[in-house]
Amino acid sequence: MKTVFLKSDLILLLAAIIWGFAFVAQRVGMDYVGPFTYNGVRFALGTVVLIPFLWLRASKGQPLIMAENRRDRSKLLIGSVMTGLFLFGGAALQQLGLQQTTAGKAGFITGLYVVFVPIVGLFFGQRSNLFLWIGAILSVAGLYLLSMTGGFAISPGDKLVLYCAIFFTFHVLFIAWLSPLMDSFLLAVIQFSICALLNMIIAFAIEPVNLESILQAWLPIAYGGIISVGIAYTLQVIAQRTAHPAYASIILSLEAVFAVFGGWLLLNEIITLRMALGCGLMLAGMIIVQRHPDESHLKNSDD
Repeated sequence: MKTVFLKSDLILLLAAIIWGFAFVAQRVGMDYVGPFTYNGVRFALGTVVLIPFLWLRASKGQPLIMAENRRDRSKLLIGSVMTGLFLFGGAALQQLGLQQTTAGKAGFITGLYVVFVPIVGLFFGQRSNLFLWIGAILSVAGLYLLSMTGGFAISPGDKLVLYCAIFFTFHVLFIAWLSPLMDSFLLAVIQFSICALLNMIIAFAIEPVNLESILQAWLPIAYGGIISVGIAYTLQVIAQRTAHPAYASIILSLEAVFAVFGGWLLLNEIITLRMALGCGLMLAGMIIVQRHPDESHLKNSDD
């Protein structure tokens, strides 16, 4: 069992590292294309990358949906569509909010899903032990020190990012429900394609979309599509087969730490003592929950 948890920990940590550096790609990409265009193209690229893997698994006769009857299969497919809608809502609202607030405040507010997940999870029968709550609180405190350098006046952009955190909360919980019952590549392709389609529909409606601008942003789009979407989001699905959703949210929130490191390494941004302390608190939260994992979700899944 410890090996299972260690494997999921490392996979989630890798996803957090990828998403942290993706903030750099996102900032550069937005210099050339609009937010919906950027999201639409990168999620479409992520979908295309995974389709050959899904086809290969299907051609080998591997079961894609672990359900015994049509009703259960339909329920899982509807759930995967909902996961795509939550992913679209979270990604879109975050992009829109970033246009009206600072990146630091957006990072902190988005990270509030660390505490939203265990709270909402209670209504879905997801129990969390004391150490998960302590880890979540430490992570939020660390996020505050890491991201917030000024006052906390609520702006319209902040509200959009708060709604984004709510969408990501349900995304994490739905992934926790679906990932043990569906092939990882199938679930990933469904949610990515829905997110890409909705973003592109809105992009063509309200943004100037042209091939020249997309080609100018090919490098950040390639990272955002192939690495951040195609690899990292799929890693999330794989890891959440065994990781408690609240626990997963704590590790994934470390993307803020790697975003700071990426900004320092690639954009010459400064890391202050306050930010370093915030990173330390977040790491402490992850270590606490790692040493005291909650296995109740695995027991429930076997019933």
